[in-house]
Amino acid sequence: MKIKVALADDHPIVREGLKALLENESDIEVIGEANNGNEAVELVRKLSPNIIIMDISMPNLNGMEATRMIDNESPNTRVIALSMHHDKRFVANMLESGARGFLLKDCAAEELVEAVRTVMNGKTYLSKGIADIVVTDYVEYLKKKDQSVFGILSPREREVMQLLVEGKSTKDIASQLFLSVKTVETHRQQIMTKLGTHSIAELTKLAIREGLTSLE
Repeated sequence: MKIKVALADDHPIVREGLKALLENESDIEVIGEANNGNEAVELVRKLSPNIIIMDISMPNLNGMEATRMIDNESPNTRVIALSMHHDKRFVANMLESGARGFLLKDCAAEELVEAVRTVMNGKTYLSKGIADIVVTDYVEYLKKKDQSVFGILSPREREVMQLLVEGKSTKDIASQLFLSVKTVETHRQQIMTKLGTHSIAELTKLAIREGLTSLE
């Protein structure tokens, strides 16, 4: 039986490359693609892939939050994170969110295939380029976890924060998340208070540093 794989990345050319590499393997089949985190969650709900390869930095809902939702709702689908970043915060947040693997975007085709098969077999796969970083820094990261955005804000507040720093209006956020404008305004004030920020500019810098969004 083939390993059913889905791809989530907001760059079509990246998805095309990944698909071409994976479909060269007789035991792997790409069954769906998503352009952002929300689409990735819906794709998993509809198709139940064995593996979803998840970019971290995507619009509307980033890969970390999408991974957390998939891990909670669809534990039979295993997430492999894909990123160009070596930063330990990205790695730690994805693993904490439920990812079973972490690959760098410049990995070789053989490593991509190896990661899919390893994770399918119930093991964790870390890209050779970051394994040493994880071993050295992950324990220290966990000690400081409660001081990060992920420890301070609720999942809904993190969703609102990402959309705010991506330039969405209060009305747009309310519509996208099916909330009232007043509720979004309340979330915004709570976010600012909890994080000690006073402007969207400060919030944006913090979001980038914590890996909630990027400058891409």
